[in-house]
Amino acid sequence: MFAKLKLTRALCALRLALHNPKSYVTSMRPWILHENTLTEFRTSLPQVVVLPIGSTEAHGPHVPYGSDTFHSRIIAERVCEAAWQKGAKAVVLPVLPYGVQGNTMGFPMTLGVEQSTLDTMVTEIIRSLEFQGVRKLVIVNGHGGNDFKPLLRGLYPKTKVFVCLVDWWKVGADKTKEIFSKPGEHADEMETSVGMALFGDLVHLPNAKDGSTNRSRFEAIEKGWVSIARPWHLVTKDSTHGDPRNATKRKGEEYVNIVVERLTEFVCALAQSEMNDKFPY
Repeated sequence: MFAKLKLTRALCALRLALHNPKSYVTSMRPWILHENTLTEFRTSLPQVVVLPIGSTEAHGPHVPYGSDTFHSRIIAERVCEAAWQKGAKAVVLPVLPYGVQGNTMGFPMTLGVEQSTLDTMVTEIIRSLEFQGVRKLVIVNGHGGNDFKPLLRGLYPKTKVFVCLVDWWKVGADKTKEIFSKPGEHADEMETSVGMALFGDLVHLPNAKDGSTNRSRFEAIEKGWVSIARPWHLVTKDSTHGDPRNATKRKGEEYVNIVVERLTEFVCALAQSEMNDKFPY
């Protein structure tokens, strides 16, 4: 019994270390804003900043509520680290952990904000960056319910900051059928595999169900030429859309590597590109 208690305490301590920055960051990582001091930015601003945005919502019985936030944050950190090692001064901003959840509120403890609230936050961040002299921003979005394209169109004539948007799960979309056997939309094989690769201690695959969904009574909705805000608690049985049970860490790492490699190439090119009157063309 005593040995089991010691093991439990050790596992709890390890989990805390993995998810509490103060307990495992032993030295400054120059690509993460929150870990730096004024000294690092007195004489040199970032060439590119990356803003990860996620959500707080149910992801089935096997994946944590913070998945979208963890995905965007960790991928952004890996991209900026890789870009930094290639000579590009790319810096990750603190993650925004809330998203638009209007049609997913049927599951307990799902926390949502209006798109206008998110837009206001992003706009104020961009104003701060412009005031500071930073001119290039990449938003790494981790939640399908967030829609920033109208904001980008509206901001274009109003700011000197070049703003671009990346939905991370689309970056390697051409490779998904080669890696994953069963397609889905939420907490499915792909998203679960990525979770296993990035924060595996929080994924509980044995709890996963088949991810089956309910069909609409209207054929037009099923065929996609009539769109609605799908009430997620009626579409899905446990917020899972797509069978996740074939998920593996290896598959997740393969997909994450594709995403990070492609995004790093883009961030490095963006950092090196001169902003003239023809930019970005």
